[in-house]
Amino acid sequence: MTDNRVPPPFIGDERTMLNNWLDWHRETLTVKCAGLSEEQLRERSAPPSTMSLLGLVRHMAHVERAWFRRVLNDEDVPLLYKTDDPDAEFNDVDTASAEEAFATWRAEVEHARKLSAEVPLDAIGKQQRHGQDCSHRWILVHMIEEYARHNGHADLLRERIDGVTGE
Repeated sequence: MTDNRVPPPFIGDERTMLNNWLDWHRETLTVKCAGLSEEQLRERSAPPSTMSLLGLVRHMAHVERAWFRRVLNDEDVPLLYKTDDPDAEFNDVDTASAEEAFATWRAEVEHARKLSAEVPLDAIGKQQRHGQDCSHRWILVHMIEEYARHNGHADLLRERIDGVTGE
């Protein structure tokens, strides 16, 4: 399994730390999925949960879009994978394409990186979330937390699929 992650620096300014930790966690998700077949990526390996590695990739594409494009930048873009099922990104993976899911996720990550580079950390998002204003800084910290939590899920899912573990 190839690991192209760049470890975050031990010393750096706030933006450098936030960006590098977020990128570390983004790349960790790719490491957890590397080398698996489409069938393995769809596998719900920890019943009764419907979570799968492919579902996590789809969920993180949705989350990247929601926080950066919609909340921070007020872009009029639809949410990804939304149906009447609030967990559609996790549940509707049986016929989902891994290639398309990864392409969508990568595009959302790239869009978020470009947007984030142009916005001050103190900038307030243009949409409220759960009735609250939130800063760009808060969004970055939240995204680090979101990836860290789901990468823990990904580690367990991967171990159940083929025994591979790791950071």
